[in-house]
Amino acid sequence: MTEVSDDPLCLVFIPALVTVLYAAEKHKGALLTEKEVIDIRDNATCMKVPFSVALEGEQKRGYPDIAAENCWEEWQSLRTELLN
Repeated sequence: MTEVSDDPLCLVFIPALVTVLYAAEKHKGALLTEKEVIDIRDNATCMKVPFSVALEGEQKRGYPDIAAENCWEEWQSLRTELLN
């Protein structure tokens, strides 16, 4: 019997992907390319947790993370905020 949950699973990067990308760009000293962002995402540590757990962690951290499926677009938007 399969139990249906009202709390779907979602991916959570550990540490947050946004912090990994920020550190990588600072270390590189130049903008990351789309390929580099995707490679970092694909090699980052993540785990599936219930959405409520992910939301609680995000609230404790104080900032949202980047969604894996839209990492390039979200990084382009967030990086300008972080680097100003």
